[in-house]
Amino acid sequence: MELFWYIVLMTMLAVYVILDGYDFGAGIIHLFFAKEEKDKVLITKSIGPFWDANEVWLIAAGGVLFFAFPTLYASAFSGFYLPLIMILWLLIFRATGLELRGQLHNSLWENIWDKAFGLASLLLALFFGVALGNVVRGVNLGMVENGVSTQEAHYFFLPLWNSTLDPQSHQLGIIDWFTLLFGLISVLALTIHGAAWIIFKTNSSLNSRLKTVIFYANLGLVGLILLSLLLGFILNPLPFQNFCSRPLVWIFTAVMLTGSLGLFKIRSWKKDGMGFLFSSLFLAGGFAATVASIFPNLLPSTNTVNPSLTIYNVAAPEYGLKTGLSWFVVAVVLVALYLVIQYRVFRGKMDDVDYHGEH
Repeated sequence: MELFWYIVLMTMLAVYVILDGYDFGAGIIHLFFAKEEKDKVLITKSIGPFWDANEVWLIAAGGVLFFAFPTLYASAFSGFYLPLIMILWLLIFRATGLELRGQLHNSLWENIWDKAFGLASLLLALFFGVALGNVVRGVNLGMVENGVSTQEAHYFFLPLWNSTLDPQSHQLGIIDWFTLLFGLISVLALTIHGAAWIIFKTNSSLNSRLKTVIFYANLGLVGLILLSLLLGFILNPLPFQNFCSRPLVWIFTAVMLTGSLGLFKIRSWKKDGMGFLFSSLFLAGGFAATVASIFPNLLPSTNTVNPSLTIYNVAAPEYGLKTGLSWFVVAVVLVALYLVIQYRVFRGKMDDVDYHGEH
């Protein structure tokens, strides 16, 4: 049952990355590339009916984490308390930017909420990438000092950064040069994803330019990924052992590569939805390959005193996991029904769709 709920949790997180990821990307495009009012309105319309529903996947994933892996939930929400609060505020600012921007037609008012929406989207993409980098790097579980655990084996706390920004430092920070690299990869990947969504859902005058942005951003993304793999192997070759011991993991890598190669052809695809399809494949494959590289760990330990948190030593009792299965089936049916209705109602281009955030 632990493996089943692990797959459920990671699938929900992957869906969140894909769905809310295009919202973040659209906000980044809005911040840096949308200069004309008509383009800003179209970008907002492209995500207007979807963004709040997309965020539910993060809440649902948190619920599954609390239910299936309560020890990990307690550990992560205390250890990452500061960045989680920052993410919460950024989600609030992004939402208020979208909702309040169109309530008053005044250039100062609109500029303030444009910046709130764009900057919050950019920082959210960065922080979620940094968070993934922390999971890959690991944390000092038990707050070990001089070979002695000063706290419970599953407890840790990280400041935003340490003085050296060194991922191998004894006193780790959330932001170091390794996790920041993951953050930059996330920003580029979600910028591409958001641009592909805008092309797919609108006839914006930016679309032709966005295809060029996608091509060159994808080029930079490939370079950063290769750099992260090299540095990751130098820091800790252990995660790469899963790619040798479990050959099926290479399927995820193949999906990521397919997405990346498809994005390089963005300017030649005739159908507007192809870019979004390949960016989704890239995100899904990249996320799956990353979490598979540390399986069965959910949060690696950087010390040898306390073991890593795995799907087996942080899971809820078997009875609870089995009982939750029946409720999960009901939830899956309801969510699938909702998604089908939502995306059928708002299929096609969104140029003429009224969004209540714009008047």
